[in-house]
Amino acid sequence: MLEQKLIKLGHISGVFGIKGWVKVFSYTEVKENILNYSPWLLQKGHECKTFELIDGAVQGKAIVAKLRDVNDRDQAFALIGFDIFITSEQLPKAATGEYYWSELVGLNVQTVTGVALGVVDFIMQTGANDVLIVQGDKERAIPFLQPQVIVSVDVAGGFIVVDWDPDF
Repeated sequence: MLEQKLIKLGHISGVFGIKGWVKVFSYTEVKENILNYSPWLLQKGHECKTFELIDGAVQGKAIVAKLRDVNDRDQAFALIGFDIFITSEQLPKAATGEYYWSELVGLNVQTVTGVALGVVDFIMQTGANDVLIVQGDKERAIPFLQPQVIVSVDVAGGFIVVDWDPDF
């Protein structure tokens, strides 16, 4: 069996009403996009549960969701603090030249001259562009600008080639 990569989309932050609805804090870029995915794998510590999402909505500034077999406030309350994951296979295929952050984290980064800079630890969003935080002999913040800085990305091969001064 192939190992599935899990993508964290958010967490359950509260309850809504008395009929088992939960409040959700979403990490998706458009917060209500979290409602486009089902089933959800909920995880807290070593405890894992899978639920089918049967309904959801924007409620003021919050996202609320109804999960199958969660029918009252007590059941919903028991889910507070669980992180929400989906499998990478549930994501739509990215357009050519576009990548999910989860695909880039963990890739090796090297310069066009073959100097290894390290591994993508995480990605942060700035107003202008996304920035790869690369951990190696030192931490580097490399702007994700194609093709000026990011020359090529080979997700399957596990590396990114950058036009970047290794001393910077």
